[in-house]
Amino acid sequence: MKNSLKMSGLLAATISFSVQAYDGTNCKEPGNCWEPKPGYPAQVAGSKYDPKHDPNELNKQSQSIKEMEARNQKRWEHLNKTGEFVYDVDEI
Repeated sequence: MKNSLKMSGLLAATISFSVQAYDGTNCKEPGNCWEPKPGYPAQVAGSKYDPKHDPNELNKQSQSIKEMEARNQKRWEHLNKTGEFVYDVDEI
């Protein structure tokens, strides 16, 4: 019984310590309390942590959306002319 009381007291002390470890006093504004970890730069751009994304990779989605809109335009024009919807644009 004594061991279980000691363990529960130790557990309660550990939990209360971990809760008190962050006090939220370093917030730039309410709700904006992000801080870099020690050794991590405040600004990622230009540091060794900068992912340096390839612009071609980043533009793939916008390019595919433009192509999709062009296909949909062709389908819509064909539907207005003939009254028939054709999914495959190559068949138009």
